[in-house]
Amino acid sequence: MASPGVAAVDRALTILSAFDGEPNALTLAALSRRTGFYKSTLLRLIASLQAHGYVLQLPDGRYHLGPTPFRLGAVYQRANHLYDHVMPVLRQLVAAGTESPSFHVRHDAKQRLCVFRVDSQHSTLDRVEAGALLPLDRGAAGKVILAFDGTKGETFDSIRDTFVALSFGERDPDCAGIAAPVFGADGRLVGALSVSGPKPRFTPDTIAAMTAQVLQGALRLTHALGGRNDAMGRVADKSSQQIVSASV
Repeated sequence: MASPGVAAVDRALTILSAFDGEPNALTLAALSRRTGFYKSTLLRLIASLQAHGYVLQLPDGRYHLGPTPFRLGAVYQRANHLYDHVMPVLRQLVAAGTESPSFHVRHDAKQRLCVFRVDSQHSTLDRVEAGALLPLDRGAAGKVILAFDGTKGETFDSIRDTFVALSFGERDPDCAGIAAPVFGADGRLVGALSVSGPKPRFTPDTIAAMTAQVLQGALRLTHALGGRNDAMGRVADKSSQQIVSASV
């Protein structure tokens, strides 16, 4: 589908997207393969991106993202006050022994963005990093975002009823995840709080415990952002009570 915007801007953003998920610098040839643009077109667009700090050229001729995207990311975090609210909740989850927690927001029609991530205390981890773009239609956090953005279907109806989504091997065949919604002051979805890790550690007992912890974490974060959801509060309390009863 053609973009309704300016073609040159679309092409420049396509170049920036080519660096997504790539920790190493890219040659002009590699950028050409990833974007489908001629090298001459790339050189003209990269010159503008370099002038504004979006792209850097290394001494060996390869290209990498410049400092401007990092600076804008920091501005985004400050403007939304997310870091100060989200990170304490992620650290509390890790201290409680959960799998690795993260916070995701919708990026576009097909992808979600992992904004924050804290690794668990376990020796083996799943492959998720802050800044990663992941599919919306696969994984617990993606399903939560779709459900509370109004996507229809029995699966999403169930998530809206329970405030929890589970995922087993959808995005990565070796990993599993649990996610819950976080709401803002206007009652709308802000993002999804999730924990994820190797699938073998997601047993019935650990799933029950982490579900309660994620729900409580999502509720704390909702309150911190000025939101309130009484229905989710009741579900979170019930889930926590069941864990306490099972341990007695």
